[in-house]
Amino acid sequence: MDRRIGLPPCGLAAMVFMLIAGVMPAQAADPIFPTASRLGLVPPPGMTLSKSFAGFEDADKDAAILLAAQPAAAYADIEKNITPEALKKEGITFEKRDTITLGFGRGVLISGRQTGGKTRYRKWLLVAEAKDLTALANAQVPEQEKAYSDATMRSALMSLAVRDAVPDAEKLSLLPFTLGDLAGFRVDSVLPGRAVMLADEPGEPPHSPDVRLFVAAFAGGPRDPQNPGDFARVAFEQIVGIKDVQITMSEPLRLGGQPGFQTLAQAKDATSDKDIMVAQWLRFGGGGFLQMIGIARADLWVGALARFRQVRDSVQIK
Repeated sequence: MDRRIGLPPCGLAAMVFMLIAGVMPAQAADPIFPTASRLGLVPPPGMTLSKSFAGFEDADKDAAILLAAQPAAAYADIEKNITPEALKKEGITFEKRDTITLGFGRGVLISGRQTGGKTRYRKWLLVAEAKDLTALANAQVPEQEKAYSDATMRSALMSLAVRDAVPDAEKLSLLPFTLGDLAGFRVDSVLPGRAVMLADEPGEPPHSPDVRLFVAAFAGGPRDPQNPGDFARVAFEQIVGIKDVQITMSEPLRLGGQPGFQTLAQAKDATSDKDIMVAQWLRFGGGGFLQMIGIARADLWVGALARFRQVRDSVQIK
């Protein structure tokens, strides 16, 4: 995190203040949501979406609002333990605590001051309870900065909103590659900057979906580009959730105009013990490689394999 934001050191209060993980007019009436965040708000005039964290900032004035979501169960513990004494231990001078009601639930809004380096900041922390998450908003402004009054900052924080879901397009925008064809899959989860899991509807807990595809980008590759078989074997052996593996095909091939390697196998799902089929495709180039792993129940394999290939052939590095 940028040192200008002046966040406090470790500790419960500090953790809350530190949790973090296209510009629109600040006067917009509707909340603005940082990319892939379920939390958003109407930022005060002068603040725009940050490019380095989930929130808003006015870099010239060293002012910022950071947004973060935690599990719903975290609310009670956070609300209970953010006390004047706990804040004092982190160098934060407590000033005021208000009980608030937002459109999605109840919460508390705390204000105080803290010194970071040579700068003294006015700080606000909002902790609110939604039905399936705990919303956190941390704001700070240099004490001498007059552009952001207490009333202005409180108004912005009180506009905090929670959306039901993040659009798939936003999730996918965080990846270092694009997917031109989802082949009917839904986006199950995204690891920003690295990977995506695509799946059909989820199976009965604790089982995984019957058809799923993992796509990830990594640095590195085989030591001998002309002989990637050993590299592909090691990568395949690291696939989790499968057992009793029997390799049925292992061969080099071209993918997207680049060298690659394909491995197909029969196996069993490690949790459900169902018969499954597994495909791994590696695509090398540019100092890194793409790993694509498709897993499907054996009786669904023919249709699943065709869909896996649709996605595989549509992947492009940004």
